[in-house]
Amino acid sequence: MDFITFPFLFIGLVVLFSSFFTVKQQTVVVVERFGKFQSLRNSGLQIKIPVVDRIAGRVNLRIQQLDVIIETKTKDNVFVKMKVSVQFKVLQEKAYEAFYKLEYPHDQITSYVFDVVRAEVPKLKLDDVFERKDDIAIAVKRELNEAMTTYGYDIINTLITDIDPDIQVKNAMNRINAADREKTAAEYEAEAGRIRIVAKAKAEAESKRLQGQGIADQRREIARGLVESVDVLNKVGINSQEASALIVVTQHYDTLQAIGADANSNLILLPNSPQAGSDMLNNMVASFTASNQVGEAMKNAHKTKKVNKKDASNENFGIENSEEV
Repeated sequence: MDFITFPFLFIGLVVLFSSFFTVKQQTVVVVERFGKFQSLRNSGLQIKIPVVDRIAGRVNLRIQQLDVIIETKTKDNVFVKMKVSVQFKVLQEKAYEAFYKLEYPHDQITSYVFDVVRAEVPKLKLDDVFERKDDIAIAVKRELNEAMTTYGYDIINTLITDIDPDIQVKNAMNRINAADREKTAAEYEAEAGRIRIVAKAKAEAESKRLQGQGIADQRREIARGLVESVDVLNKVGINSQEASALIVVTQHYDTLQAIGADANSNLILLPNSPQAGSDMLNNMVASFTASNQVGEAMKNAHKTKKVNKKDASNENFGIENSEEV
C-alpha cells in the first residue's frame, strides 16, 4: 500500500462506518434525505446512505412528566399556588407529527394547563378546591387530550400534587380548626362531667336508700327481738315493766362495753351507776305518759271547740225562725 492510496482507504472506512447507526429502545429516529423526511427508524442497528441521509432527530417514546406551577385565585378571592403534574408520551405511530408539528411541546402543554386551571379554580371556594381537586385534574386531562392528540401526544394522567394558599390564610384556617377542636373537646369534657355528677348522685341515692332500708330492717329486728325477750321474761314470771327495765339495763351495759372496746372512739359520757338503767326507764315512761296526756288534752279541746260551734249555729237558727214567725 503506497502513500497515495492510504487516504482514500481511510476515507472509505469512515464513510462505511458512518453508514451504520443504532437506535435505543423506546426511541424513534427521524431520517432525512437532503432535508426532506425520509423514514422513521425503530430500535436496533440501522443503515443510511452516507452524506445523502442524515439523522434529523430522536423522539423519546417513554412516559414523561411535566410539572407546572400556577398561581390563581378562588371564588372567595384567596390566591393559591397549585402544582399540576402532567404525565404524557409520544404515540409511536404519530412520531412524525410529534417531531415536525410542535417546536416546543412542553410550552404548549403548559399553556393549556394554565388556561384550564385558571378557568376552573375561580368557580370554586378555597375549601371546594381542596375537596374537588380531582375534578380539576380531570378537566385538565380532557382539555389536553383534545388538543395534543392531533400532535401525536397522549396524556396519560394529570395530578394536582400541591395546593398552597397564602401563609396568612393557612394560619387562619389552622386557628379555625384549632378553635373547632377545642370547642368539641370542651363539649366532651362537659358531658363527661355531667355523667360523673349524675352517676355520683345516683350512687348516693342508692346508698341512702340501702342505708335507710338497712336501718329499717335493723329496727324491725330489734323490735322483734324485744317482743320475743318480753314474752320469754313474762313466761318466767317477770312482768312487762320489769322486763323493760332489765332490757334497758342490758343494752346500757352493752353500749358501755362497745365504747370501751374501740380505742379510736370519741368520749361519750353516760350514766353508769346501778340504778342508771331504772332511771332511764322511768324517764322514758314519764316522757311517754306526758306526751299521751298532752295528746289527750289536745283532742278534748278540739272536741269542745266543735261542740261550741255546733251550739252557736243552733242558736242562730232559732233566732232566724222566731223572726220569721
